[in-house]
Amino acid sequence: MARPLASLRSRVFAATALVAVLPITLALGFATRRVTQQAEAELSRGLQEAVRLVEQYHRTRLEMASERVSLVADLPKLKAAVAEGDPRTAEPVARDYRERVRSDVLVLADRSGRTLVSLGADGGRLLETVTAPILLGAEAPEVLGQLTLGFALDDTFAARLRALTGSHVAVAKEGRVFASTLPRGHDAALLAVAAGAGIVRLDLGGEDHVAARAALGPEAGSPFVVVLRPRAEALRPLRTLRAALLVAALAAVGLGLLLSWALARTVTRPLAALTDTMKEMAATGDLARGLGPGRPWDDEDARLVARTFGALTDSIARFQREATLRERLSALGRLSTVIAHEVRNPLMIIKGSLRTLTREGTGAAEVGEAAADIDHEVARLDRIVGDVLDFARPLRLEPAPVDVAALAGDAARAVFAGAEGPGARLTLDPAPGSIVTDGERLRGVLVNLLENARDSVLAAGRPAPDSVEIGARCLDAGRVLLWVEDRGAGVAAADLPHVFEPYFTTKRTGTGLGLAIARKVVEALGGTIRMESREGEGTRVEIELPATTPAPQEAR
Repeated sequence: MARPLASLRSRVFAATALVAVLPITLALGFATRRVTQQAEAELSRGLQEAVRLVEQYHRTRLEMASERVSLVADLPKLKAAVAEGDPRTAEPVARDYRERVRSDVLVLADRSGRTLVSLGADGGRLLETVTAPILLGAEAPEVLGQLTLGFALDDTFAARLRALTGSHVAVAKEGRVFASTLPRGHDAALLAVAAGAGIVRLDLGGEDHVAARAALGPEAGSPFVVVLRPRAEALRPLRTLRAALLVAALAAVGLGLLLSWALARTVTRPLAALTDTMKEMAATGDLARGLGPGRPWDDEDARLVARTFGALTDSIARFQREATLRERLSALGRLSTVIAHEVRNPLMIIKGSLRTLTREGTGAAEVGEAAADIDHEVARLDRIVGDVLDFARPLRLEPAPVDVAALAGDAARAVFAGAEGPGARLTLDPAPGSIVTDGERLRGVLVNLLENARDSVLAAGRPAPDSVEIGARCLDAGRVLLWVEDRGAGVAAADLPHVFEPYFTTKRTGTGLGLAIARKVVEALGGTIRMESREGEGTRVEIELPATTPAPQEAR
């Protein structure tokens, strides 16, 4: 797995992108933080201003109520009604004046303190009252009674405060909320503000609010008003500003990343082209690949590296051609030696058999034996020529779905069926299923490996029904592993690295092309072949094949 910053391009891009993005991110964070602080401060100032408005409105209301109660208490008509001490006489007068001053409660008492008239008084409302004496005379006034006006701190009062301050309000006293512009289900949370000082944050029904307390009197048990404002509503302009800043920042970051990528490509593209060409050369072995002319904005040092690399590849390609020619000449010499050696022996046997046939008096048995020898040696010569041609000419592959288990069993039967000596067992762990490959070519490889395993077991003198094993199993990604294992003579450690080389053989009658052809076929099918062996103990050959062979082609 490649590291994220393994390439020069990624490092240059990361560095330039960091330089472009980091200042934008820091600036956005700073601006957002400052704007948030300003918005929070503005929300606090607005709430404090609302508290001051409530307290000022309350003081003005009390002053007006005091003036009203004094004016009404000084009216002659009211004084006359109170002086008579008759509730029936005083009640119509009191009712008329109550409507005029618009008070919620009006109470008249005589000089002894007895209540003459009580209008609007009940125990379920929170009231603020103002009282004035009813006096007769100027220099030495006589107290005729007492007038009390009461004004309810109810929902109407709360609605007036909301219209005045633009905030939600609640009126409470001694652990009870008497009026509120919010749903009454929030009363318990609103009472928590009574214990707090300054601005308090509240969660009302999942919505965040800030609240402050406005006292309606200097005494400890006086009513108080809770003033609330939702933070979401107050910070809505901030969200719009944040969105605008975020869009601008994203645009700037995108532009910065684009410019960073362009800069990284400009700086590293020539080097990337050089490394890609080197990878292709390593993968294909083609040393004649060039880098091309490059682009006008490529770095001059990179162009110099490209020209130097081109000269180097030209030299390597020339040396490769010369080495290939030498290798071909060497291979031709080895091939000539092998063919000369392998062909001479059959020809000598054929020559001897022909002499037997031409000799007078040769019996029928001798003629049959000579003809069998000639037929055997001709078949041997044909096999030698076929091996040489299979190794030298291109392979034409014909991929098709192949049942691996059936193919392995067919190859084992072709080698061991009806023959005396060692036998083979088939091991499928688990059943490998089918792959797309050239089944006939793969079968030929397995037959060759099984024949080598049989010969090795016979050479070691350990023939048994299970001396040779052929097996198959599935690998990951649909790949299949095939193996042929024997308990034969094995291969010497010094010979093991050369077993797949052409013309290398340890058999007296071998051409040294069987395993070389097997490797050529397996590699053409997109797989790999390897051998493990211990001299005197046995040999294991493994073939790993992909699930699908490349499309039909000619493989060299």
